[in-house]
Amino acid sequence: MSVQMVLLPVFVLIGLTFALLLGMASARTRAVTARETSLKDIALGQPNWPVRATQIGNCFANQFEIPVLFYALIALALPLHKTDLVIVLLSWVFVVIRFAHAGIFVTSNDVRSRSLVWFAGVLVLFAMWLYFALKILLLI
Repeated sequence: MSVQMVLLPVFVLIGLTFALLLGMASARTRAVTARETSLKDIALGQPNWPVRATQIGNCFANQFEIPVLFYALIALALPLHKTDLVIVLLSWVFVVIRFAHAGIFVTSNDVRSRSLVWFAGVLVLFAMWLYFALKILLLI
């Protein structure tokens, strides 16, 4: 499996993270400019952002939770030459699910739907780790 094929889903997921970062910065700037909050109200990290800025900010922060396990898996599998079509396909499934999760998070923020999609991503990631571990342990 080529390095490009393995890393493309990683780059796409990182792109989502940067898009959320820019969206969060924009929402926060608008909130301060519109005087929905003031700098002194958030200077020490107090949770005083308006709902929209908080929603995008929480989605951005979420990109540093479960996806870290995805990045770690790819970072290990690539130099160990344990990447194959299964890893690439599951990577894309995981990335698509993360986009769906972020989409729900920053739009309707329906917790039930968001939770189901989040759990689907966790299951895919668990399958990836199990597959990788078996490849290492069974010397496949």
